[in-house]
Amino acid sequence: MDDHQLLRYSRHILLPQIDIAGQEKLNQSHVLIIGAGGLGSPAALYLAASGVGNITICDGDQVDLTNLQRQIMHDSSVIGTEKTQSAKQTLLRINPGIKITAIQTRVDAEKLSQLIPQADAVIDASDNFSTRHDINQTCVSYKKPLISGAAVQFSGQISVFDLRHTDNPCYHCLFPVDGEQEDMPCAIMGVFSPLVGIIGSMQAAETLKILLNIGESLNGRLLVLDGLTMNWRSIRLSKDPACPVCRS
Repeated sequence: MDDHQLLRYSRHILLPQIDIAGQEKLNQSHVLIIGAGGLGSPAALYLAASGVGNITICDGDQVDLTNLQRQIMHDSSVIGTEKTQSAKQTLLRINPGIKITAIQTRVDAEKLSQLIPQADAVIDASDNFSTRHDINQTCVSYKKPLISGAAVQFSGQISVFDLRHTDNPCYHCLFPVDGEQEDMPCAIMGVFSPLVGIIGSMQAAETLKILLNIGESLNGRLLVLDGLTMNWRSIRLSKDPACPVCRS
C-alpha cells in the first residue's frame, strides 16, 4: 500500500486483528453483491469504504422515488436511472481507489454460474425466494461463503452459510423450496427504513470477517430482529442430511 492508502485505512490498520496484512487482503478481495436496494446499499457502502478492492453489484431495476426512503446509495438526482450505475457512481465517490463492476440485470442461474466463481464472498441482498435459491445453489456448487439478509415491515434476519465446508447448512436447509414461505415485497408490505440499514451493515461486517478470517461468523446461526422492540433472537441451524442441494 502507498502512503495515501495507509492513511485512508489507518483506523483498520490500528486493529491488531486486521493490521497492514489484513487490509492488503481486503484490497485484493472480490465481493459479489446481488441487489442494489435497501440491503445492498449499506453493505456496498461499508465494503467500499473498507477498501474491498473489487465489488461487483447486480440489479435489474431503475431508481424510483419510493426507493429513496431506505436505499441510501441513491438520491433524488438519479431517479429513473439504472440502480447499478447509480451505485457505481456513489461507491467510487466514496473510494475512487477500488474497482466497481455494475451489471444491470436481474441475475438468473446461468448468470450466477458466471459471476460467483470469480468472487471470494457473495452477499444476497435480493428480494425474492427464487433468486435466493439460485444464489444458494450456485454458492454450494462453487463452495463460496454466502451472507444472506432479509427485511420486511419491522422484522429483519441475517445468517451466514459458509459453503466452503460441506458439513455446514445451506440456505435451502433453512428455507426449502417446497416450504411455506412466500415473497413479501416491500411494495406490498412496507419496511421500516433503518431496519435495512441495520441488516445490510451486518452483512458487510460478516463479509469482512470472512475475508479476513477473523472472529466468529454467523455460520450456523440465524439472527432475527424485531425492530419495534429491538429484541434479537438467535436460532441455531444444522445441516439437513436430506437437503437435495447440499447433501454430500
